Amino acid sequence: MRPGIHPNYVLSTVKCACGHTFQTRSTKPAIHLEICSNCHPFFTGRQKLVDSAGRVEKFTKRFEKTAGQTVRAKAKGKPAGRTITVKAPPKAVLSTGAKKAKTDKKAPAKSK
Repeated sequence: MRPGIHPNYVLSTVKCACGHTFQTRSTKPAIHLEICSNCHPFFTGRQKLVDSAGRVEKFTKRFEKTAGQTVRAKAKGKPAGRTITVKAPPKAVLSTGAKKAKTDKKAPAKSK
């Protein structure tokens, strides 16, 4: 190995949000995790909602307000008694014959 081009590889402490800590080797002396193999649902078999942006709490607040019922948005800008008529597009003309090739009429060459 060439000296001076590789980072220092030191003993590192990894700490999870659940409180589990373990040691490994890394280029950083300390690593902080949100979820580890000790608390991840795939490894534990228990369901756990992992939410770092507060989306789950936001959803539960909205869900409690409606008591589980579906709320539809009100239509905007349409009066109740007005109907809109849409005209059909014009029909396309289909031809069954082959197109004739255009021939350019060239002036006859003049003799000298």
